[in-house]
Amino acid sequence: MERWKQLGAFIGKHMAYFVPLCVATGVLLPGVFGPLKAIVPFIFAIMTFQGSLSNTFRQLVEVFRHPLKLLAILLIAEVFMPVLAYLLGMVFFGSNPNLVAGIVLEYSVPIAVISFMWVGIYEGDGPLCLASILVSTVISPVTIPLTLSVLLGASIHIDAMGMMTDMLFMIALPALAGIVVDELTHGWGRETLSPALSPASRFITIILITANSTSMSEYVLHMNLQRLEVALFILVFATSGFFWGLLAGRLMHGSQPLLATSSFCCGLRNISSGAVIAAQYFPGEAVFPVMCGTLFQQILAATFGHVIEHLCAEDTEERERKVSVAKRLLRTKDQRQNG
Repeated sequence: MERWKQLGAFIGKHMAYFVPLCVATGVLLPGVFGPLKAIVPFIFAIMTFQGSLSNTFRQLVEVFRHPLKLLAILLIAEVFMPVLAYLLGMVFFGSNPNLVAGIVLEYSVPIAVISFMWVGIYEGDGPLCLASILVSTVISPVTIPLTLSVLLGASIHIDAMGMMTDMLFMIALPALAGIVVDELTHGWGRETLSPALSPASRFITIILITANSTSMSEYVLHMNLQRLEVALFILVFATSGFFWGLLAGRLMHGSQPLLATSSFCCGLRNISSGAVIAAQYFPGEAVFPVMCGTLFQQILAATFGHVIEHLCAEDTEERERKVSVAKRLLRTKDQRQNG
């Protein structure tokens, strides 16, 4: 069992290296890994269950009782990012309204379910992440049409029932089951079951990223100059999403749990729902900016997770240094007084 846990820890620690390999494999071998997309909802459910074993109802309620952190994440994800996407999209691609529409749509969709997995890997705030995903998804049937109407003048109808069903089976029910198991077993779920399932969760994460990356294969393998420009823009803009979340966490004086949660929730978006909306209501050209997120999101998440760990390690070292200096000064003061 110890070797099994060590293997899971090794994968989690080196996700920054595994993720690019998974993305490249999915893009180059869509015929092999594409069929695995059929089990993606089941994979999400397993990851959510395992992650929720470490949460409690009290922690979840506490998020809504003191909603400042939740509101900060939602304002960045649902208001600031779509508006900024529109403004920058008009600056760089204003002559092509379809590309602008795709860029705005990419950042109008809810927070990605997979952010819960990344928050778990980098020891984030699980209840805050769970609440952010749930609220973001619940309000999306209102926020997506409103955002597209205000910024683009586009009128669309969202499949609210489909989105709610996905959320129910991939997030709500598995999360509820995980919390209930831990509560009924008086901590056994958190202390024993969750660590035992964690390596499996890491393995299926690799499968998930590889399977989802197959959706970008056609676009990447038939790249042209304009698509390359759009892809580079999405790379930079997607990076900024993680940065804004990290900055918000810093401004709220957060430690690693808040920094990781805020960064992942602001940086990761539900691309599958965006792709469905783009294909249904916009010309095919609008799908490409949305799908570009598949190419970059997971690599950026792994990179920022690594950055957050280093930042928090430096903070810990700085605090320890200050404590050590303070103790030394107190000892010197005492010695002078006694002398």
